[in-house]
Amino acid sequence: MQYPVNAGGGFNAVIDVLKGKMLVWKPEGGAPELKDIPASEAGKVEELLGALHEMAAEADEALMEKFFEEGTLSEEDTIRGLKVVFAEAGVYPVLCACGVKDMGARRLMEFLGDMAPSVAEAPKPVTKEGKEVAPDAKAPASMFIFKTSVEPHIGEVNYFKVMQGTVHGADDLQNMDRGSKERISQLYTVAGSIRVPVDEVAAGDIAATVKLKDTRTGNTLNAKDCDNQYPAISYPEPKYRRAIRPQNEADAEKLSALLTRMHEEDPTWIIEQSKELKQTIVSGQGEFHLRTLKWRLENNDKMMIEYDEPKIPYRETITKAARADYRHKKQSGGSGQFGEVHLIVEPYVEGEPVKEVYKFGNQEYRISVKDTQEIPLEWGGKLVLINSIVGGAIDARFIPAILKGIMDRIEQGPLTGSYARDVRVIIYDGKMHPVDSNEISFRLAGRNAFAEAFRNANPKVLEPIYEVEVLVPGEMMGDVMSDINGRRGMVLGMEAEKNFQRLKALVPLKEMSSYSTTLSSLTGGRATFTMKFKSYELVPGDVQDKLIKEYAAQQAEEE
Repeated sequence: MQYPVNAGGGFNAVIDVLKGKMLVWKPEGGAPELKDIPASEAGKVEELLGALHEMAAEADEALMEKFFEEGTLSEEDTIRGLKVVFAEAGVYPVLCACGVKDMGARRLMEFLGDMAPSVAEAPKPVTKEGKEVAPDAKAPASMFIFKTSVEPHIGEVNYFKVMQGTVHGADDLQNMDRGSKERISQLYTVAGSIRVPVDEVAAGDIAATVKLKDTRTGNTLNAKDCDNQYPAISYPEPKYRRAIRPQNEADAEKLSALLTRMHEEDPTWIIEQSKELKQTIVSGQGEFHLRTLKWRLENNDKMMIEYDEPKIPYRETITKAARADYRHKKQSGGSGQFGEVHLIVEPYVEGEPVKEVYKFGNQEYRISVKDTQEIPLEWGGKLVLINSIVGGAIDARFIPAILKGIMDRIEQGPLTGSYARDVRVIIYDGKMHPVDSNEISFRLAGRNAFAEAFRNANPKVLEPIYEVEVLVPGEMMGDVMSDINGRRGMVLGMEAEKNFQRLKALVPLKEMSSYSTTLSSLTGGRATFTMKFKSYELVPGDVQDKLIKEYAAQQAEEE
């Protein structure tokens, strides 16, 4: 609809394609002066105006006929046609403004007044069940909370849109997501930081309220005769992640509370307290998004923080079968401790049966499956425990204790201290004492036997691989593909999408640390990307060696 004549620091003029005029502002801004379009811009304006006329004509048969007859449309006719396409989200108008210097705001508001559809003309909101909700002010009240902010001396301020009916102060409403009741104490219409108290708001209105007890962003509040429930807003996946910590370790609990509040205000800040990585991970849409979080914490809440490189959630697994046994024996007056466990570990593959005979060295071990437990692990993959004990060598009541011991070690692999996964453990023999055997003895014996067998089973490190999609202008594809290859990425393919290319690749998470910043730099901010977890895969040998050395150095330092 508009484009700047002189973009940048000296900006003071735009070409308004729809009006067919050049808008020029004085240094202090305010109302613009309308001038004729310079001859140097006439060709570009004619081309853009022709495209607008075609879009408008396609929305209405009468306009189409008029356009074919006259070859052009008036400003009023163009707005009438574009308004239809705009209401259906088929066109996204671009206008120029400078808020600091008060340039363009008046024209923007005038344009919205002409173009933006009323609630009656806009597409109707749809409930989770697929029912359209008409904006009827006389229907039972129904509202959707789309934003929450926390303000000093006030607390939570909930912003909402009235989908149908009329909401009054002192109304009692039902929270359809949380099953609780809420009383609307105060209602405000909002213009920036200015809130004006009102008695009621009707279908289509956007307003705010305060002091709701149990309502969050994305919740639906209804009057008693209404059962509407609206789907939550779908936010884009995070693209940039950092570990966050307070400069003063004593502020860790306070920081956690602040981050929880920040997430409620902006759900695209994702906060994760990682027990595995022993870090608090914050994810957002890019480097600038996380810098904004840091600025707000340090300036508004006086909480000084640091960002660190997040650790990578590696996994460990085994690649061959191995055997080990361990005897735990302790005698220190009175009753002692005794437990002995013999076990075999092997890689677990879904659907692959247990062998009847395992051979290690010159000795064979025959397996007779008595019981099988499949334990899905929180971090992915499985641990499968098979009881193959014959002749009562270990009482069945000690099997849970052995399992606990194995779980103690599976949470800390021997190579990098990462979680282990996809392991089958076969307990085939052992010994117990009629007096000294107890749960702790077998837990320790199982833990140590498993650790030794795991180390002997050619363990390998797995790393998280993400599926990355990059939408990039065609002429920049070469630079982006080269960068992906440099990140140990594997390009799966690409497909054309108008003037863009959609590149699909698999890339290790380790290599995606600052990708959003790099991609923006490579493409001048014209490319976008999404990423989602795909699978765990073996890391290359040189990367594994480096990780093992780093972990060994860390362990030595801690000792």
